[in-house]
Amino acid sequence: MRYGRIWRQGVKWTAVHREWVNGQRFEEPALSSTYQHYLAALQAREAELAAVERVLLLWAEREPLSAAVHRLIAYRGIAELTALTLAGEVVGWRRFPCARAFMGFTGLTPSEYSSGERSRRGHITKAGPTDVRTALTEAAWAYQFRPAVGAPLRRRQAGASPATVARSWSAQQRLCAKFRQMTGPGKRPGPIAVTAVARELAGFVWAEMTSE
Repeated sequence: MRYGRIWRQGVKWTAVHREWVNGQRFEEPALSSTYQHYLAALQAREAELAAVERVLLLWAEREPLSAAVHRLIAYRGIAELTALTLAGEVVGWRRFPCARAFMGFTGLTPSEYSSGERSRRGHITKAGPTDVRTALTEAAWAYQFRPAVGAPLRRRQAGASPATVARSWSAQQRLCAKFRQMTGPGKRPGPIAVTAVARELAGFVWAEMTSE
């Protein structure tokens, strides 16, 4: 930014943005050397992250988590690592008697303040495991787009039961409609909407993991 190199062509860290980043050149030798050092540091961290993810993915195919992972990845926004996070953190889904109880466990439900006969709702409680709440929130952003089954989701749904695929499609329809209902001109900002969608997504995954 200090040198006027500002990306104004859309979302950052896409393939197009990465190409733009890698193509930046500076005439000042010290500046060029510093920039190349930044790029090398970024590549090193990305390689470390990729190595850790490869190790974690091995556990997605091993008991006792593989069965849960294979059901969860049938849902939009929940790829293998997200499913592994949910399966590893929750473990016993049936210890929650209903979807509302599981939503409360995720910390995505609004807090409530009561005074006499009056009550008002505040921010979400943020109770329970942060990793579960983060995973559901990140997954919820996928529901801002119209319902569809693209190639990655179709691959993840291979081998899933018809009932699981049907529940996944119902989740897409309901959560996309909720996201669009809550956002738009004069309505709530995206982060508030995505929190509400994440809360309902929690209900869907609880129903999935407690169904026969």
